[in-house]
Amino acid sequence: RHTRCSRDWSSDVCSSDLASKRFSITAQHRVIEIASNDGCMLRAFARHGTQILGIEPAANVAQAAIAQGVPTRIAFFGSRLAGQMRDEGISADLLIANNVLAHVPDLNDFVRGLSTLLGPAGVLSIEFPSLLRLIDENQYDTIYHEHFSYFSMLTAENILARHGLAIFDVEDLATHGGSMRIYAQHVATGRLPLSAQLAAVRQREAAAKLDRSEEHTSELQSRLHLVC
Repeated sequence: RHTRCSRDWSSDVCSSDLASKRFSITAQHRVIEIASNDGCMLRAFARHGTQILGIEPAANVAQAAIAQGVPTRIAFFGSRLAGQMRDEGISADLLIANNVLAHVPDLNDFVRGLSTLLGPAGVLSIEFPSLLRLIDENQYDTIYHEHFSYFSMLTAENILARHGLAIFDVEDLATHGGSMRIYAQHVATGRLPLSAQLAAVRQREAAAKLDRSEEHTSELQSRLHLVC
């Protein structure tokens, strides 16, 4: 995984003014990042007084974060860890999982953990490479052996819905040849309105047959044949 102090996050989220305006993040709130690496993103939030916590399974990287003042749990994330943290009174007002979903072998357990750890009015932010861009632009050289899955927004929407979460906004990003950042909240307790961009991306992916697995699989196989 790459260090994720990207320009997008620095300008769109790490700014205290924009974070406060959009997500009402203050010093009374907690930002948790899963697969937090060396803590660079969390340090940006900490500079504005926000409570931070990282979760990182690589001990050497986590220790580097801790040495720089970023509290970090050295563990793989899943429903068990999320339950333990909730039992300790820990929940997230902003829960970040960037470029980690594709690495997860058990999606249901991971997303169940996200739902558990996210506070009632919290915001979940997930970033992943865009399956539509990968297919449309023949970006098969961007496929990593360590990735278990690649996602469209429609697929992400389905897996989140199984665990009581709903996407309310989506952004297109330039990273990894084209990525998506989705924002989600609890279906029952979320309070943020749906963006117009959400419907636009649904339509775009449906037009590309990403909502029909059989047709999409046939299309993908034909493209792979041409590439190979």
